[in-house]
Amino acid sequence: MSGTPVTVIAPLLADELSIAGLTRFSGSDWPDRLVATVFLQGCPWDCIYCHNPDLIDPHSAGTITWREVLAFLEQRRGQLDGVVFSGGEPTMQTALLPAIDDARRLGLRVGLHTGGAFPQRLDAALPAVDWVGLDIKASAADYATITQRRGSGIHAWRSLRLVLDAARARAGSDHPLAYEVRTTVDPRLTDADRLRLLGEQLLAEGVRWWALQRARDVGTRPDAATVPATATTDDLVEMIAAEFAGAFPSVLTR
Repeated sequence: MSGTPVTVIAPLLADELSIAGLTRFSGSDWPDRLVATVFLQGCPWDCIYCHNPDLIDPHSAGTITWREVLAFLEQRRGQLDGVVFSGGEPTMQTALLPAIDDARRLGLRVGLHTGGAFPQRLDAALPAVDWVGLDIKASAADYATITQRRGSGIHAWRSLRLVLDAARARAGSDHPLAYEVRTTVDPRLTDADRLRLLGEQLLAEGVRWWALQRARDVGTRPDAATVPATATTDDLVEMIAAEFAGAFPSVLTR
């Protein structure tokens, strides 16, 4: 059979990403970096204080394609320090890894926000990641109270150890792994004693950077938008931060 050869271009695996949204310029999603933030759809947990509840359902349609995101990133080469994959839970999507590879081919640094729900997938992604913002919500035994999922604490704390091991192994290399452990403080779900225990456990694991984040009612599901008075949350956050200020090299509050 004769004729002009047909070139078949296979779709990028990253094209399968379900993307809930794109923040084109952000100075808050990766400390001291100007980044674009890609919010991926889907999360296996159902945290009471989640401020992105619309991103929980993995079957919701995306709002922008990965090719559109890539086109934007190419246009902004030299203006952005990197790209952050957030969610939802970005490691829920297997297309995350090829998307990270695409971003790195553009010369961008890669940040990842994760709750650690999928330790094996996180472990596979870490070699290509420059910074991780890891949510550690509570001591492992208290996790289900927040996530409403049994076993979630085991996964999260395993992910913490993977991040810490990778950071230690890459220290001093030309591709170090930076990280921040973040804990959302919601007085409905925790108290000073639980936070003190959590802080001690994080120190025992070797965590160096801890951020305490105030729970907020903006964006939460209507039946959960009852965060206690700001003064109560603020007092708890500031008290714990002050108590651990000399123990961690860095304790941030937000």
